[in-house]
Amino acid sequence: MEVLDFMKKTALLVLFIFIMSLIACRPAQKHENDSALNGRLIISGAWALYPLAVSWAEEFKEIHPGVKIEISAGGAGKGMADVLSGLVDLAMVSREIYPQEIEQGAFFIPVAVDAVVPTVNHGNPVLGVLKEKGMKKDIFLRLWIKGEKLDWGLIYGQGTVGEINIYTRSDACGAAATFAAFLDKMQEDLQGTGIYGDPGMVTAVRDDRLGIGYNNINFVYDKDTRCPVEGVDVIPVDLNENGILDESENFYSTLDLMVNAVSEGRYPAPPARELYFVSKGKPPEGLAKEFLIYVLAQGQQLNLEAGYVSISEDKIKLALDKLR
Repeated sequence: MEVLDFMKKTALLVLFIFIMSLIACRPAQKHENDSALNGRLIISGAWALYPLAVSWAEEFKEIHPGVKIEISAGGAGKGMADVLSGLVDLAMVSREIYPQEIEQGAFFIPVAVDAVVPTVNHGNPVLGVLKEKGMKKDIFLRLWIKGEKLDWGLIYGQGTVGEINIYTRSDACGAAATFAAFLDKMQEDLQGTGIYGDPGMVTAVRDDRLGIGYNNINFVYDKDTRCPVEGVDVIPVDLNENGILDESENFYSTLDLMVNAVSEGRYPAPPARELYFVSKGKPPEGLAKEFLIYVLAQGQQLNLEAGYVSISEDKIKLALDKLR
């Protein structure tokens, strides 16, 4: 009897061990939010792309909790220098990529479209007529390229009200390069008091009743109200130079109207332009490549709300093929 009991206990023990071994060897169930992707991604560069890049990074990290992303803005030129020297994984660039940069290994894909706009203080003495008539390209040339001393009132036949104070960017940046390209010039040709960064330019114009500058649209318009930020207004451009702001040219009052005008080509390129992510050489399999694929696929859904135009389906396909 004791022998029989012992054999039964032994059999039960063997069965228990067998069942536990099956459980231990069974693959763990993978939850929807689990991700094997991890590591750190470092990005630097254009102020223009910075707000959207932050939004992309936040959503990407929600999908891949093991990933850390560091983003810093300092101008397109700094971003390009950083990535080509290996200091960062990706650069944000808000201008065309130069041939010499491609020769050094710059690999680039378009990720969004935005624009640069001329800006003025909300207390400008001729703001009403400025919004009614817009400003002709010739005035921009006389100010930023020729460095002429012009009076705000005299250019609109209003009498003397105060000399225009001109601001430009001191850092190598896509905003300056793009605005200069609109004037058929280079950033080095732009005259005026040098200001660092988009936030600095907004502050300079907001603090100067007679000032004039230029900014990337996502630093001029408030993301929540969709209207120009407090103290600053956008200068309408008289694109057909007929001396009046036509209905087809009047799209500066809100961010959504501005983005729509860029999307439809009513606001010209330049000052509208594509924004790029740049790596040194084609990124291998890994974090940087997966982030770029996310930006081209899922990430484009964030563009409009953030105040950017998505790139076309054709360009998305070409960029994805380029990454493969």
